[in-house]
Amino acid sequence: MPLHIRPFAGDEHDYAAMAAVRNAAYPEYPRTADELREQDGKRDPRCFALRLVAEHDGTIIGVGNCGNMSWMFHPQKFELGVYVHPDLRRRGVGGQLYDHLMAEIAPREPISLRHGVREDDQESLGWAAGRGFVESHRAWESRLDVAAFDPGRFAGHVERVMAGGVAIFTAAELEARDADFWRRYHELDVACIADEPSPEPQTPASFEQWRKYFTGPNFLPDAHFLAVVDGQYAGLSSLWRRESTPNLDTGFTAVRREYRRRGIALALKLRAIDYAKRVGAPIIITDNESTNRGMLSINEALGFARQPTWIFLVNRLRSE
Repeated sequence: MPLHIRPFAGDEHDYAAMAAVRNAAYPEYPRTADELREQDGKRDPRCFALRLVAEHDGTIIGVGNCGNMSWMFHPQKFELGVYVHPDLRRRGVGGQLYDHLMAEIAPREPISLRHGVREDDQESLGWAAGRGFVESHRAWESRLDVAAFDPGRFAGHVERVMAGGVAIFTAAELEARDADFWRRYHELDVACIADEPSPEPQTPASFEQWRKYFTGPNFLPDAHFLAVVDGQYAGLSSLWRRESTPNLDTGFTAVRREYRRRGIALALKLRAIDYAKRVGAPIIITDNESTNRGMLSINEALGFARQPTWIFLVNRLRSE
């Protein structure tokens, strides 16, 4: 198949085409062109990013991304994403995009590439294995049917937690009453992320970069719940919207070490589910590292149903 590989133009046409290819490849995770553009606009400036498109007869049929990971930043370590329209797979499109991406980043002397594939996408797993990728770790996605959730099974839990000295507020409520809310929220987020399983050393975002993520139409200040104990921000759980689906995504749920085993994480999740019920969201989507037994147990108790696992792969190109 004759292809024209070129840089992504960053205009309305290319964003619309990228969204169409990406949504055809992963229809369970739809994104609009506006969401993809906004996401690019919030990219960490320390991170190199490259995007190429593959055209056939003037139509974009594939997209390749390669760039540094802000949450595990290293200038010679990259995350790879290659999307090809499913009707045009097995014709060398993904391979050509990969080869062009590798040629472009070669002067940066890459140490490793990371790539994620769902376990039920055997074709993509084989494609990656043929290029030297091996499994690094797994994340379990799960989904909750909000309408079917029975809050009666957890009656009184939130009240018991609050009776133990824990207050639960939304981000909107705390922003209105705490002048230092955003910096304290950032400090809580960084502290909790440090305890999250990670295949590489964590590199928390600066406050200024982190703050960018909490702007735009997908941020729901009434769906971000924070636990406060004796004035200390102790835990968080958040929900985010998407433009092309009524489902809600779980952003991050965590509790500081010193406040664990008090039922706070479950209480926060129950508040989030109550929000989803009130706004009529059909599904809550979440994912967790397969080794994060504590949060997996909470989600299983709530009734989140396991989906196909995401397998994260690494291609180690040279020694560090």
